[in-house]
Amino acid sequence: MKRIHIYGVMFSGILFACCTQKQEARKPVSHTSGTFMKESIERNKKLISNEETLISEIIKKDTANDYIASPKGYWYYYDVKSTTETLTPKKGDIANFNYQVTDLEGTVIYTSDEMKTQRYVVDKQHIMMGLRDGIKLMKKGEKVTFLFPSHMAYGYHGDNEKIGTNQPIICTVTLNSFKPGEIKPE
Repeated sequence: MKRIHIYGVMFSGILFACCTQKQEARKPVSHTSGTFMKESIERNKKLISNEETLISEIIKKDTANDYIASPKGYWYYYDVKSTTETLTPKKGDIANFNYQVTDLEGTVIYTSDEMKTQRYVVDKQHIMMGLRDGIKLMKKGEKVTFLFPSHMAYGYHGDNEKIGTNQPIICTVTLNSFKPGEIKPE
């Protein structure tokens, strides 16, 4: 019985000692000063500026085409412009198109045969940001050449195949047709 009593007193003493020690919150290991974000912003501004300079040089040299600057930050011109069609694809429409991808020097990255005919549900499927916006500018039968800076193309990541990191590209797109998509309640 004495043993149990001794163990009980010892356990109570340990419990009392543990409970009376002041517990302090752990301090953070590091503090962020914001320099990483500031440096990243500056790097991106410089990258965009360099790409815009390259694209602007292409536009200056190409006197055969009339380029249009989009509010989204890319440029385009019409290879074939429809004079009869009036409608453009809108959210939920199903667009059928072909396109070719080249680098800014005009070297083909993907032929239209490699890319095959694309079926795209407008604003409902994930495609390159520039194409997502550009297709909504087109009318049936039109062929448009888009000059996309890397942030409107495949960005920092590239496409994991032929398009590299931060690579601006040129896409020549033909909108074959589009039709209204199935109307589903949202």
